[in-house]
Parts: sequence; structure tokens; C-alpha cells
Amino acid sequence: MSHQSDLIESDITAYLEAHENKSLLRFITCGSVDDGKSTLIGRMLYDSKMIFEDQLDALEADSKRVGTQGENIDFALLVDGLAAEREQGITIDVAYRFFSTDKRKFIVADTPGHVQYTRNMATGASTADLAILLIDARRGVLEQTRRHAFIASSLGIKKLVLAINKMDLKDYDQGVFEDIEAEFIDFAEELANGIEIQAIPMSALEGTNITTKSDKTPWYTGPSLMEYLETVPVDDQRLNSPFRLPVQYVNRPNLDFRGFSGQIPSGVVRVGDRIKTLPSAKETTVTRILSGDKDVDEAVAGESVTICFADEVDTSRGDLICTADSPAEVADQFQARIFWMSEEKLLPGRRYLMKIGSKMVTAQINEAKYKIDMSDLDDRPAKDLSLNEVGVCTLSLDQAVPFDPYAEIRETGGFILIDRLTNNTVGMGLIDFALRRAGNIHWQSIDVNKAAHASQKGQKPAVLWFTGLSGSGKSTIANALQKRLFSIDRHTYLLDGDNVRHGLNRDLGFTDADRVENIRRVAEVSRLMVDAGLITLVSFISPFKSERRMARNMLEENEFVEIYVNTPLDVAEKRDVKGLYKKARAGEIKNFTGIDSPYEAPDQPEISIDTTSLTADEAAEQILDWLKEKGYLDV
Repeated sequence: MSHQSDLIESDITAYLEAHENKSLLRFITCGSVDDGKSTLIGRMLYDSKMIFEDQLDALEADSKRVGTQGENIDFALLVDGLAAEREQGITIDVAYRFFSTDKRKFIVADTPGHVQYTRNMATGASTADLAILLIDARRGVLEQTRRHAFIASSLGIKKLVLAINKMDLKDYDQGVFEDIEAEFIDFAEELANGIEIQAIPMSALEGTNITTKSDKTPWYTGPSLMEYLETVPVDDQRLNSPFRLPVQYVNRPNLDFRGFSGQIPSGVVRVGDRIKTLPSAKETTVTRILSGDKDVDEAVAGESVTICFADEVDTSRGDLICTADSPAEVADQFQARIFWMSEEKLLPGRRYLMKIGSKMVTAQINEAKYKIDMSDLDDRPAKDLSLNEVGVCTLSLDQAVPFDPYAEIRETGGFILIDRLTNNTVGMGLIDFALRRAGNIHWQSIDVNKAAHASQKGQKPAVLWFTGLSGSGKSTIANALQKRLFSIDRHTYLLDGDNVRHGLNRDLGFTDADRVENIRRVAEVSRLMVDAGLITLVSFISPFKSERRMARNMLEENEFVEIYVNTPLDVAEKRDVKGLYKKARAGEIKNFTGIDSPYEAPDQPEISIDTTSLTADEAAEQILDWLKEKGYLDV
């Protein structure tokens, strides 16, 4: 599309200044695929002859003059352009568009309706004040309609426009509109937050009830879409909430200046205010507030600032600055609602990176309490979560973090989960509350500690973690090594996969989720044995890199020794001492590693054993020599 030029740069500046003091409404368009989101946005821009962000960016980028929408751009071309963006993947994430009318400024998050991109809808909704939920009048309320409504409500959106679109294809039948409205309102009674609904019959293609009321729906007495958007009250809860500032950057250009920078998600801060930094809980007073390079007396939610303190308080990136009389909470265990965004299931017991505010920690998700059925919002039993499912889970973190319940302050109560291997975002979470045990259970200091146990035994405690396919020879090599260590008076214990499944892990099967929990329990036991000063031999297939990394991270540096018993699948299958491969090939055993369940080989193990060239005794000698060389057998 070409943009005919009618405005010069001074016109743009004057335009922005004229709109500077208008209220801002952030909203999202959502709904199922092909319900008409692109057509609606195109119609709003075209009919209202609005200037929108793309043109202002173009002016700054190439100094070309730009014109107003609607004067020189055909509506069909505008809609085709928006649709083409989506086809090219430009808006498969979230496209944000800015426009303004005489009464209000708007930022709209244009999100895809496809089920596989529900995560992108959640991203757009996380900062919105209002949602426009489109429904195709021919298809009515769909599962994706209900899912988007639930997500919008859960993310704190309290106002929803039920845009019943394509009414022209149903001859503007009042009964069709009222039936869809009644069905949705009945469903919405189960939504949280007491969401306010305004249903509007429309045709985005024909412009019916978009900018003005249409005589095609004389039976409809409510406002047009733009009349509603221009006048709906914006409940800016952020300004009325306690002051919060997640520290994103510590600014210290010289010894005379030290400031803490970030964007204020809620509340107001003024020079002279008493504040508290978390998790340290140290208090001080605000001496300066800088907005850009200018000193200001106060700053409010939405502004990016640098704050200076009266005292030298230890504060760093990831900490949270709060008002002293109403600080956030601090905990390391929570109940949260999880929106799962990955094609790989959420596996209870697996550890993920968790980003909350500007802080990154490690989180372990426990088994889901339940998941929420999008058809009726009822709770259903669940152990894991699949793509686009929503569940209530508990989480344990490796350190305490400051937070607010999401229902009170979005920005300090929401978080994302990141896969530790791929670095992909796999989930979004909303904190409900801290678990009581997070504040009631404390680590007990013990005088006879790990160092004392190790000194008594004259050895360096460690976990020797044997991993490899079934039939690779892990248990045989571990057994041979333990006998050698015992013969030289070293204190050991051997945890074997089959043996442990007879007791501690007898309740677990062989699904991916059960395998994760299997390794989590064994890793916890191994850590206790290291605390007792033992050299602990662990012989488990342990097929996933994530869980082996989790076990390593539980221990101190050099306490985890990964031993890869490297046996090719065809060799292990030929051995088949237990007859398991034969049963797996016959379909008698499901989820068998190497056949219908994956094995992820180590990238950089401390020791790699080639069992095609070494006997079990030779492998044990090789490991023993390595332990002697690295000083594990003497303290």
C-alpha cells in the first residue's frame, strides 16, 4: 500500500501534542480464527480516518510525508494488507496498533485466533484494559471463544465487548443475536472478576454499528462499537495500588551517583517517601526521582524512572522497591494458575526457569491440582498440562522472590516459564497466594555437617551418575566399581533403577511425567547421601538432559560426576539380557527408552565409557583411576 502525503513533520508534532492529554484505552481483539478481526480493525481505521502508528514510524524512518487513513486508501486494500501481514507471519505473534479519535487514544493488540497461537492472545491480554471478543454469527460460541474469554478474565480484564460479527450473513436476525448473547452470558457467569459485557451486533465488512448506529438493526438500542470504546470508563487500578518498582538496572556512572532504574507498574512515588527494598527488607527514603535526565517531584504507574536513596542500601537487578507501609510479600512456594504454551507437556517435577518482574529463578512445578475444562469451566483431575490447557499448580523456587497476588497487581503477580534447554517460553503463570508452609518451614542448621562426615570418612563425597540405554551395562559397571571402592575402605552406596522401583518409586510408571518424578526423588536421596559424606553410585537410564541437570544443580560444584555408558541401540538390543527390547518391539511394553520414548545423550559427561571396546571390569578401573586423579578418594 502506498501512503499519499498531505502532512509535514510539524503537522505530526502538532497532532501528537493535541492528543497528549487524552485518556488511553488498551484493548485486544480476540476470538476464533476467521471471525473477522482483521476486517474489524481495518474498518475502525478506515471509517474513522485515523492516523496510526505505522505512518508515524515511517516519517521518522525515511523523512517522507504521510497522510491520513481513509482519504487515499481503499478499504479493501487496507483489509487485504492487514490479512497479508497475518499470512506472512507478521502478526502471528501480536501486532500493536496505535490510533486516536477526538475523544481518546487507543492501543489495540491484534492477535491470531488459531488454537496453536492461544499463547499469543494471552500475551496481548496481559496488558489490556478491555477485550473485543468476536463471534461469527453463523457459528456462534465456540470452544476458542470460551477459552479466550476465560483467559481475558483471568488476566484481569473486567470489560468485554461481545462483537457478534457477520450479522449481514444472517439477515440481521434479532433472534440470532439474542441467542448467541444469552448463551455467552450464561457461560460468563462462571468467569472471575465479575466481567462487564456489552454485546453489539455488527458487520465489520459493511461497517454496521462500528463507528455509528446503523438502521439495519433498529431493534438494537445500545451504542456503536466506537461510541462504547470512546466513553467506557477506564478503571486504572494501577494508580490506586501500592507503589512498586522492579529494578531493571543499577545506574552508577560515578562514586557520587547511584540510582535504580525501571518502569513503575503500580502506584505513585514522591521525593521524601519512605520505601523498602525486597527481599532484603531494608528501608530508606527517596531523595531524587529522574525521568530521563530531568528531576521530578513524583512519578506514577507506567513511567520509566531512576530513583536515588538517602542510604546505601544493598539493592540489585531483580529486587523490588516498594512503599514501606504496604510492601509486597516474599516467598519461595506458591499456588498459581498456569497457562501452558508448549507442544511438549508440562511435566511435574521438572525444573524450569521462571522470570518474574526482572528476576530470574529456577522453579519446580509440582503435580497439577486440577485443570480447567473450557467447555464449562469445571475443574477436572490432572497430572500434567498439554498445549493451551490451564491448570492450578503449586511451585517451589530455589530462592524467595517478592510478589503480589496477580489479582492485586498484575505486573508483580505474573510470571513466565522458560525451558532450560531450548530457552523457549513454555508457560505463563498467575500467582494466587504463597503456600503457608513457605513461611512456616525453615532449614534447620546441623552441627555435624557434610564436611564433618567427609573428614571422618577420609573421602570427598560425590554422586557418580551412570546414564545410558537399558542393557548398556550401567548396573554391572556400577556394581564392579563399588566392590573396588569397598576393597580400599571407601564408604559408598549404590542406588539402582530397578531396586528403587521396588520401594521408594514403586508407585511410578514409565510415562515422561513419571520418569521425571523418578529422577527427582532419586536426586533428592542422592543429595542426602552426599550430605552424609558418601560416594553415591546412581545407576538409572535417566533419559532426559533436564533431569540430569536438575540433579547436578542440587549439589555443589564437582560433586556430580556424569558417567555416560555409551552403548549403541543395536548393541544394547542384541544383548537384551532381560528380554525387554523384544517385548517393546512386540508392543507389550509402552514408553520404552530407545524404542518409543527418547533418550537424550549427554553433551559433555565427565566420563564416557565405550562398552563395545571395554569390559565391565576395565570400565570400573577407568572410573577408579579418574576418581584417584581428581582427588575424590582422599581428603
